[in-house]
Amino acid sequence: MANWLTGEMLGFDLETTGVDRFTDVPVSYALVTVVAGEVVSTSSGLIDPGREIPAGASAVHGISTERARAEGTPLKGAIDMIIEVVVAASQRGVPVVGMKLDYDLTMLDRQSSLLSEGGLAARGWSGPVLDAVVLDRHVDQYRRGSRTLAALCAQYGVTIENAHDASADAIASVGVLLALGACYGELRDAELSALHQSQIGWHWDWAEGYDKWRVGKGMTPIDPRDYQWPVAAGG
Repeated sequence: MANWLTGEMLGFDLETTGVDRFTDVPVSYALVTVVAGEVVSTSSGLIDPGREIPAGASAVHGISTERARAEGTPLKGAIDMIIEVVVAASQRGVPVVGMKLDYDLTMLDRQSSLLSEGGLAARGWSGPVLDAVVLDRHVDQYRRGSRTLAALCAQYGVTIENAHDASADAIASVGVLLALGACYGELRDAELSALHQSQIGWHWDWAEGYDKWRVGKGMTPIDPRDYQWPVAAGG
């Protein structure tokens, strides 16, 4: 029986000005089309965020303010282009795949709402999404250690050539998704729309447990919006 592993996927990743998906903005993007496990096309580029890129962010992804201004697509144009590709995939039932996509998709949704004619849903997007970290937490809930992209690549034997480059991260995320599907029949045999819905609940359960753990340790609770996946309400 055919499953999502043999179909088309759209790998997606952003590098950004910081870690706040509601107030930070992208500085680069990658959109990677994969069919039957093979990369068939890659679109990537720099984005001029219209603001200074903090030194800490530049140290992670290597993109300076000067380079982004000189070489990058203006923010609104980049957001509109990415939205067009992501919405077209959704309308064909092609999943957007990646790592911690509630960050990237929420940022995309927020910027589209601010700069154009509404967010993802208003522009015709409805999923599905396959998120490597959400799926990994579900199938291997009690494994200790980090669940960063680099850690998941090591766990599943995926090579990542240049971490924190948008194209490299998107391709590596697809590799982790393919490995998860190959390892776990529960994921491999699930219908895409059902798997999308399941991830909403799995992420909520994880966020609830993590929130309780933080409070039990005397730490601040998580942002209530962190319960929402794959797109958190702005504000």
